Formats: sequence, C-alpha cells, structure tokens
Amino acid sequence: MAKTRVVVVDDSALVRGLLTEIINRQPDMECVGAAADPFVAREMIRELNPDVITLDVEMPRMDGIDFLGKLMRLRPMPVVMVSTLTERGADVTMRALELGAVDFVAKPKIGVADGLKLLAHDITDKVRIASKAHLRRAVAPAAGGISSAARPSAPATSIGRLSTEKIIFIGASTGGTEATKEVLMNLPPDCPAVVITQHMPPGFTKSYAARLDGLCKVRVAEARDGERILPGHAYIAPGGLHLSVERSGANYIARVRDGDPVNRHKPSVEVLFKSAARVVGPNALGLMLTGMGADGATAMREMRDAGSYNFVQDEATCVVFGMPREAIAAGAAHEVLPLTHIASKLIERLRSTSGMSMTRV
Repeated sequence: MAKTRVVVVDDSALVRGLLTEIINRQPDMECVGAAADPFVAREMIRELNPDVITLDVEMPRMDGIDFLGKLMRLRPMPVVMVSTLTERGADVTMRALELGAVDFVAKPKIGVADGLKLLAHDITDKVRIASKAHLRRAVAPAAGGISSAARPSAPATSIGRLSTEKIIFIGASTGGTEATKEVLMNLPPDCPAVVITQHMPPGFTKSYAARLDGLCKVRVAEARDGERILPGHAYIAPGGLHLSVERSGANYIARVRDGDPVNRHKPSVEVLFKSAARVVGPNALGLMLTGMGADGATAMREMRDAGSYNFVQDEATCVVFGMPREAIAAGAAHEVLPLTHIASKLIERLRSTSGMSMTRV
C-alpha cells in the first residue's frame, strides 16, 4: 500500500522535527519534506506533490491563513492546521476551516515537545482522515444555472406558529464546522431551539459560537449548564464537555458535564442524541452531518425509535462520510440529503407539523 506523503510547514525547528518523527513512525505515512515558511513550502509542494500538508497558523513572511487561501485557490489539497491554544489562535483556526482546511490540531502554549508527543495519535489520525477527505470546492454554475446539489437553501423569513416542545439536534465532526454553519445560516429567527455537538477541543467552541452568532438569524452561544433551552437559539457543546438535554417542569434545560469520553469523544454526539431520545422523543428532529467514525449513530436510531424525524447528510457533500454512513446503516435516517437542501427540508417538515406537540404512540 502506498504511504500517505506529508509535508510539514512550521517556523519552529523543534515542531518540524517532532511532527516529522511522529509521522514517520506510522507504517502508512511518511514526511517527505519540512518547510520553515510558506515560500519554501510552495516549492516543496510543487516538487514533492504531497497528499497532505500540516500548516502552522502563525509564521513569518506569510502567515498560514494567507498561504492557505492561495493554496486552496491555486492547488486545492488536504490541509491540517496546527494552531495555538489562544483566543487569537481559535479565531484564526475558524477562518482556516472556512477557507477549506480539513481539520486542526491545537498545540499547547507551553511544553510543546511533551504536548505534541501526547497528541501524536490525534495528529496522525487527522492526517489519515485528511488524506481521504472530500475537499470543499467552489462549484461552477452549470449551463442554465447552478445545479440543484449546489444551490443554496433559500433562507426562510418565518416558519410560523410552532410548538415550543420541538428541538433540533445536530451532530458533526470533521468538516462539521462549515456544515453546521450552512444549516444555521438558513434557519429563521423563530425556529425551534437547536442543540449541537461538534467534536472540538476546549478553547475553540467559544470562538466558533461567536462567529456563528454574527452570521445567523438565530442566537448562537456555548451551552451553559442549567440554562433554559429556548426557541430561536442554538447551543453548542463546549469543547471537552458533554452536552445533553433534560426536562425541568415545563422547560428543557441544558446539562453540561465532564465525564469519560464516549466513542473516544468528549463532547460526544452519542450523549446528546441519547438524551434527545429519552427526553424529547417525537418532538425532536435529528441532523447527522459530516464526520469520521460512528459517534451518535446508535443513539440516532434510538431517536427514531422514540419518534424523532431524522435528516442525514449525503456522501457527495460530506468532507468525511463516516458518521452519516453509520447512521444510515443503523436505520436512523428518514431522509438523506445534500447539505444545501437540509435547512429547507427541515423547515418544510416543521411547517407540516406547525403548532403540534407530538406525543409518543
């Protein structure tokens, strides 16, 4: 089997050496080059034709974001960003994902050498996933207009009277930051509450939520333990903590808890979706978006068995089809749709049950 060829781009000689060593220890990948800045990287990419690059966010001469923007325009390829665990690092990383980076690794601010060694499994996993990812590319209009698969959802101005019992649940991983953004930007301000688990480490979800809040008609924030879950709001699981939903009298509330990883993840989609099945039942609508692995697939089937209506992103529009594929295999999906059709179909479903609080049969 051919090895995945990786070029490491980082201005730190220590980090370049560590990443090279981590990659070369894997039997299925090799570091074919290490560049100290984007100008050297550009020549290496041209000469070595790597499968994946790891790219530092902050570098001299040209920062990683400027280089990534040029790269994705001129020679799109899988990129894993290496960011710092700082507020600026988080903001810049969100921008990198918007530009087309497949994923990111957060390197520690201190103890970089030991920190990166502890992250070796995470780093190589993400390189492996990136090598197989479907890159997001701008789709050129076809003759007579944009193809239906690429046509964006028409944002709804209003859904109309809805039962406040309804809640939308979203699970996502690799590629999910942009997929969730696509859905949320096309929801009106009077939509039901949205509760989201996106696989993301601590320190990044606050920046992600703030970015979405500035783009969407619904209000978006990190979930806080014990707060009421309200229509017109979206709540994102804080990185490194599990999010679930509980009932408190007539209200739904958010539960944000520490705990062991579930399916190797914290936050875990499984935890959120199990609470949807247990607490919300037929008033839940489930969305499984792009991501690697099987987190949430079993629980999404439990949601369906409890009466929820579930949408799953199709393979053609996923960066990674793992989680959606597993949800489909588990029999959890009612509809499998291109990403850009999900919001409109969700709104259509809500309108068809407008004002109704569903009860278990």
